[in-house]
Order: sequence, then C-alpha cells, then structure tokens
Amino acid sequence: MRALLDSVVAGASDPEIVGVEAVAKSALEATADDVLTADGYILGTPANFGYMSGALKHFFDSTFLQVGGALDPSGGAGESAGETQGRPFGLVVHGRYDSTARTA
Repeated sequence: MRALLDSVVAGASDPEIVGVEAVAKSALEATADDVLTADGYILGTPANFGYMSGALKHFFDSTFLQVGGALDPSGGAGESAGETQGRPFGLVVHGRYDSTARTA
C-alpha cells in the first residue's frame, strides 16, 4: 500500500499538473474537515477478508454525517448527498491472490 500511495502522490504532484496539491493522510488521521476542504479523493485500502481495512471503515463511520451523508427516506443518498456530491474520487483496493491456496 505504501508503494501505491507514493506513486499516486507522485503522479498527482507532477509539475505539469497545475493547481493540484496532493495531501496524504492515514484513515485514522483524516477528519471530516479534510473531506470537506478537498476537491477530490483517492482512498486506498488493503483487502481484508474481502473487505476494506478497519481503519478506512472507521473513517467512513466517523465522518459520514459530518460530510453531509444524511440519507433520504429511501435509505439512499439522493439529493441529500451533501457538499461532496459530484467530487471526483478513486478507490484502490490491494489484495493478494494465491493461486496455490486450496479449499477442502
């Protein structure tokens, strides 16, 4: 994950890309204010048993309502998606496939 993060930050910090400041924070350090002030997001996580890391899950759980994640009556984001609606994002999930693993 560190190598992927370093590559993403290096690419986003390329001098030919004007007006972009890449800021890297761990999921346990990032806050709702970080989300609200960013123009876009790239989230990275290892795959843990087919799911995101506990740290990234904690980040989502602890910032959801503060960043405008209130759900509409149907349970979807809909028009109530808040201030971050429409901002670009990326998700990098790194897992390992072991072709030698066998199940009984």
